[in-house]
Amino acid sequence: MALMRVFYEDWQMECCGKPFSVGQEVGWRLVAVEGEEAGNDHWHGAEAWVENHGGPKHKTVGRVRSIDLVHQEYAAHHDPRAAERAALADLEPGTVVFRSTGRSLEPVPGARTLEPVDSCPRWFGGFEDEEQPPRRVPYRVRRAVGVLVTLEIPDDAGGPGRHAA
Repeated sequence: MALMRVFYEDWQMECCGKPFSVGQEVGWRLVAVEGEEAGNDHWHGAEAWVENHGGPKHKTVGRVRSIDLVHQEYAAHHDPRAAERAALADLEPGTVVFRSTGRSLEPVPGARTLEPVDSCPRWFGGFEDEEQPPRRVPYRVRRAVGVLVTLEIPDDAGGPGRHAA
């Protein structure tokens, strides 16, 4: 048996994924991390990533041996509460203010952590944590961006970049 590290992005799981647990057998369409992608921090040391929207026609079947929730820290820009604090204090009581919820998130290089878990969550929004007001812009946001899975596959399995015997 061979071990393969696989990155399963949060949006891939939330869109079309099926949660799984340690010890469970899974079958995923895997795309090999190759070339320039191999050095990209985005894949978090994975050999492959799950592609639910295309990718190879065959699935790689294996048993989940471990799951790590991948957290990334970001510098968040655009916070109306930080910029408008004084102006809001002058409004009449009961005034409703609509604010844009848009923000841009810039990954902080090298600021990611792994958290061992027993199961992959279906939804990742509950794992977001942000610096609370009062704060300055940019402020810090830490969110889960997916899971890094150790997948055990047969030695002769045709995984991404491998050919079945």
